[in-house]
Amino acid sequence: MQGITRFKANGHDKHGKISSVKPAKRKPSRIQKENRKRILDAALGVFATHGFRGTTLDQIAEACGMHKPNLIYYFDSKEAIHVDLLNTLMSEWLNPLDSMDPDGAPLDEVMRYIRRKMEMSRLYPRESRLFANEIVQGAPRMLPHLESTLKPLFDRQCAVIANWMEQGKIARMSPAHLVFSIWAVTQHYADFEAQISVLLDDETTRGDAAEEFVEAMFRKLLTP
Repeated sequence: MQGITRFKANGHDKHGKISSVKPAKRKPSRIQKENRKRILDAALGVFATHGFRGTTLDQIAEACGMHKPNLIYYFDSKEAIHVDLLNTLMSEWLNPLDSMDPDGAPLDEVMRYIRRKMEMSRLYPRESRLFANEIVQGAPRMLPHLESTLKPLFDRQCAVIANWMEQGKIARMSPAHLVFSIWAVTQHYADFEAQISVLLDDETTRGDAAEEFVEAMFRKLLTP
């Protein structure tokens, strides 16, 4: 039995002419994967600082220590880099909301969600600012993803929260505006990190104090 080759044999079209078939696309090498990661990490910092409109390929190339032609080999435009970052971010950003268990203890599930959002704001401030900048601009590159991915998840989890409220397990309020409030409060610590660092001098306790306060506030709000 012959082994499977990476190329398909030539075929014939309806006129009997031989039609060429492109070889199977090769997987990226380790170096190519590392270079893509290097570009994306550098671009994340530039986009988070300057926004999409204020960012250029030259800035990204300089930030990742590459010549611009080398960068274009991996991404042909700054929009391609931006979309790649947003797609990855969206998946990671939605995971905590998706993980909220309808069969879990309601107050514990919401508090776990809040803690994870606070943790993400602390660990990934650049990603949060990248997302915020995109939304402030009207989500020109992310709107289809918001409609196809975020909206169904948001509606489903709001229905879960509403059911908990109907059962009297957490205090009654608008589930949608509760989620909006969680987003607003938790992501504030990432999006306004520069302001917070000026207003609060003690960097070592800033994160712990914030998490304790936010958790206590929402726990009091949600307790029936």
